[in-house]
Amino acid sequence: MSLSSAISIAQQAFSNTAQQTAIVSKNIANAGNADYSRRLALLGSTANGAQVVSIYRAQNEALLKQSIASIGEASGQARLRDGLELLKSALGGNNYETAPSKLLSDFRNSLQTFASTPGNKTIAAAAVTNAQDLADSLNKTSATVQDLREDADKEIALEVGKLNSLLADFEKANNAVKSATALGADTSDALDQRDKILKQVSEIIGISTVTRGNNDTVIFTTDGTVLFENIPRQVTFAPTTTYDATVTGNKIFVDGVPIAAGSGADTTAKGKLASLVQLRDDIAPKFQSQLDEIARGLIELFKEGNPAATPTPIPYQPGLFTWGSAGIPAAGTVVPGLASKITVNALAKANPLLLRDGGFNGVVSNPGGAANPSSGYTALLDGFVNKMGENMSFDPSTGLDGTSSLLNFATGSVGWLEQTRKTASTADDNKRAMLSRTQEALSKQTGVSIDEELSLLLDLEQSYKASAKLVSTVDAMMAALMEAVR
Repeated sequence: MSLSSAISIAQQAFSNTAQQTAIVSKNIANAGNADYSRRLALLGSTANGAQVVSIYRAQNEALLKQSIASIGEASGQARLRDGLELLKSALGGNNYETAPSKLLSDFRNSLQTFASTPGNKTIAAAAVTNAQDLADSLNKTSATVQDLREDADKEIALEVGKLNSLLADFEKANNAVKSATALGADTSDALDQRDKILKQVSEIIGISTVTRGNNDTVIFTTDGTVLFENIPRQVTFAPTTTYDATVTGNKIFVDGVPIAAGSGADTTAKGKLASLVQLRDDIAPKFQSQLDEIARGLIELFKEGNPAATPTPIPYQPGLFTWGSAGIPAAGTVVPGLASKITVNALAKANPLLLRDGGFNGVVSNPGGAANPSSGYTALLDGFVNKMGENMSFDPSTGLDGTSSLLNFATGSVGWLEQTRKTASTADDNKRAMLSRTQEALSKQTGVSIDEELSLLLDLEQSYKASAKLVSTVDAMMAALMEAVR
């Protein structure tokens, strides 16, 4: 080997070591970055000896796709669980202290107490107060349900805007990958950026990807709609500013195709958008319909009238509970928003004994009232108490029994919410665990191990020392040669 060849080999070794050290340093600097994939300098044989011929980026496409899918599932389930937790808190938290079922039971107990001492006006006023608490609970819970829908609608608008922005960023990253691939340049940084954006997109909407020639990636939604191909597809949504039980929210469209809502407590939703639509258009409206049926049951149970009266029939009208309209709602049919309208008749607040005697609409069951020796009259109160435990018809679209007592229906509503919440919470734990395991497996394949990088640094140090020794030897030989020439 000539001295010039030795010098050339040593220079190439220094260059290789410098490049490898730079890559190891970059790996160590990004050891805590979940969106960074480890790099490794690959050596190849050339005329001048071994040299860095390419940069290898650690990757596992199968695990990456599984991670992206798990992100979408976990994100969708978490958003559904959060919405259900909000509904639970509106009913008083773990013990459901302010739930209509609890206040309905309290009201029934107050009626029984009043029936035991029917001449006591103070106890009568307490019963009317309990009735007002029950109506207030229905009003407030109904308002919370509609606030949830309105907030979900606003969040949908924000997430759609974010999604469109991410797709625009993805176009830039995808073009950078294609350009670097075509030029034979290092694509690692561009691929990291592209994968990072895919993970962020999957939190919003469930996706799958296909990689074509030249490292070009196409994104589909989980139902097969193209989300990105060369350019982003437009995701559109028209927000609704105000919600009540009669309002239906607008759909989200991807290139004109509507996004399907999730279904079930262990939701099929992948990404936040499908869960938000499920909360807005399924979970919240169903719970609202249950509240509306409780309100309708109260109005029906406490109605007053005598259609069989002669010569002039008296049609049924609201008694203790009113709803701002004449007449009694049809049996077994939801009146949207009724829970937000129900209130206690002002006449009962002015004279609580009407609850015992009747007379809200001219139908007096105890004509003498308190002045009558029959002020111990309890037939009306006993009838109210008994009717709360008797079966009546409810709309089966509420998801509860179509035939049930008012007390059981109200309790069933809380049970439905709690069961749905528990199932959603368990599913959330499972999907989070799956995501964690998938990300851990991916990290083992593509992440940075400080121990491995430090070990590689020691190897590079030895390589540098060997190259330096070669240069030192060549230098000594050159010095000896020059001395001999003199």
